[in-house]
Amino acid sequence: MPTDEYLHQARARGFLNQCTDEEGLAAALRAGVVSAYVGFDCTADSLHVGNLVGIMNLRLLQRCGHRPVPLMGGGTTKIGDPSGKDESRQMLTVEKIAENMAGIRRCFDPFLVFGDGPTDAFMPNNADWLDELGYIALLREVGPHFTINRMLTFDSVRLRLEREHALTFLEFNYMILQSYDFRELYRRHGVTLQMGGSDQWGNIVSGVDLVRRMESATVFGLTTPLITTASGAKMGKSVRGAVWLRADRLAPFDYWQFWRNTEDADVGRFLKLFTDLPLAEIARLEALGGAEINDAKAILATEATALLHGREAAEAAHNAARAVFEGVGEAALPEVAISAAEAAEGVPVYRLFVLAKLAASNAEARRLIRGGGARLDDKTIEDETMLVARARLEEGVKLSAGRKQHRMVRVEA
Repeated sequence: MPTDEYLHQARARGFLNQCTDEEGLAAALRAGVVSAYVGFDCTADSLHVGNLVGIMNLRLLQRCGHRPVPLMGGGTTKIGDPSGKDESRQMLTVEKIAENMAGIRRCFDPFLVFGDGPTDAFMPNNADWLDELGYIALLREVGPHFTINRMLTFDSVRLRLEREHALTFLEFNYMILQSYDFRELYRRHGVTLQMGGSDQWGNIVSGVDLVRRMESATVFGLTTPLITTASGAKMGKSVRGAVWLRADRLAPFDYWQFWRNTEDADVGRFLKLFTDLPLAEIARLEALGGAEINDAKAILATEATALLHGREAAEAAHNAARAVFEGVGEAALPEVAISAAEAAEGVPVYRLFVLAKLAASNAEARRLIRGGGARLDDKTIEDETMLVARARLEEGVKLSAGRKQHRMVRVEA
């Protein structure tokens, strides 16, 4: 039987920031299965940790007996969401958007149950209706329900103008199209709740208002807080770039390490947002102090990694980390294979760091070595041009960048 347990859990776990009508939404949740969507534009071929709050929010909704709808922005990606951006996005080809969408689809499988049941997730694509719109028809049908005066008050527009950064007319239309998405999802699939980050509040309110005006229907909007770390850093970035949600973009070991490196003050909050652990267990872990907080961080890392990559991969990453940092057991570090042709005459050590994706370029690898932050088989590298022989590479060498980035490099079989 449907309940409003989702709202109680969302508040307790830190997902609830704003809601257009919390009492009305609670009543709707008690009355039957509510379908709720979060939009994801297709700007890369994988989502990253910065998208994870939205995914986990959909997961929580489904676990509470309702239907999650991750909406693919095949249409809106052609325009670009100006929310929180100071510059226009690069225009992507239709082919690239389709390629990115296929990669993004894989990111949801570990978190949501897809199917044909009443609470099973499904994934529509807003290109299905946006690509068919005639511009004049859209302006005549939807345009009268938007005023420039009101659009200029929303953060997604106002902040861009206050910073004197260009906002193209193309991007200015994004709010209208996102609102139109809500109307179409309501018409086609009975979706009555739109969720998103707090920077989407203006777009979400506009969509709720459009559905009310055009369909005479009551729908709801809910935002989650934008997640930053205790030190103010943006969530989803590591020292070496985005923390991707696909194993071929970021190894499970590195994903585990990202969570293990959580700041002490964030452990409890991140356990609530990014794991399925019961709140009582999280309260116990949150209360740990001193060196014991590292145990809570390891649990956070293992639970978060298990959700995405599976329990076996999470435990392997944990064991590998213990082997690297505590000298316990045998390490199972992420492995990088290089071709026999590449290794034929030996490989300059700086080049190995690039091949292992521990450095973005030869120049960065050289700087790492000169700064004393690079090690080969746990020994600091003194000569950046040192040649690593093929025979040694066939046995496998361990590369380390700093204290927390490690790879095993071998010649492929």
